[in-house]
Amino acid sequence: MSAVVRNNVHTAGAGQTAMVFAHGFGCDQNMWRHVSPAFEDKFRVVLFDHVGAGGSDLKAYDPAKYSTLHGYAEDVVEIGNELGLKDAVFVGHSVSAMIGLLASLKARGMFKSLVMVGPSPRYIDDDDYVGGFKEQQIAELLDFLADNHMGWSTAMAPVIMGNADRPDLGAELTNSFCRTDPDIAKEFARVTFNSDNRADLAKVTIPTLILQCSEDVIAPIAVGEYVHKQIPNSELVILKATGHCPNLSAPEEVVSAMRGFV
Repeated sequence: MSAVVRNNVHTAGAGQTAMVFAHGFGCDQNMWRHVSPAFEDKFRVVLFDHVGAGGSDLKAYDPAKYSTLHGYAEDVVEIGNELGLKDAVFVGHSVSAMIGLLASLKARGMFKSLVMVGPSPRYIDDDDYVGGFKEQQIAELLDFLADNHMGWSTAMAPVIMGNADRPDLGAELTNSFCRTDPDIAKEFARVTFNSDNRADLAKVTIPTLILQCSEDVIAPIAVGEYVHKQIPNSELVILKATGHCPNLSAPEEVVSAMRGFV
């Protein structure tokens, strides 16, 4: 099957340089609707859904392939190859920041720069490394999701989104979580929250922009600072935005920071 069909790829804009947007866990390409149009005047904007999300082909989900983030990165490379991408910009939210990083290492030359929105190379604390969660907390979170997908979505989405004074944002993320296939969501969460890509950060040689929210329960400021310190040619911008999804809660700020970079 074509990767463009499998991953429900949509393109817009007429620029010569492509800008690929990748969504985070429990989301789909619709989460970029307030950001991606701002770049259609100068870029060929590419949107897609990870397998298991949005309008992707659920039948293409392979537990073995997607048992690590490398499987998702392979999909990004396949999409890029089919679209003939070269020197493109990759924009990844949350777990897709690391997926994009891995894709850039697999296909050098496909991407000329990376934009990471709320990245985390490892969510679990480890010795001197602060990831934001204890191992037991992640285990409990994954057990809760496995036992009660709807309950987990309703409880966790507003916490992840933050911005309690704007309940519509939490409701949108809740609905997005609830739309994902429960079995695939359970596995993707396990892969996401148990991932450790710290050793890959130093391998990145292309310019990288890290957008870090000022308050984020999923990826605290210490994590953004760590990513910045480990990626040689990187720039860290601390956004005024709070929560883990500034692409929804503060799209203008995200667009402004990206424009200064790309």
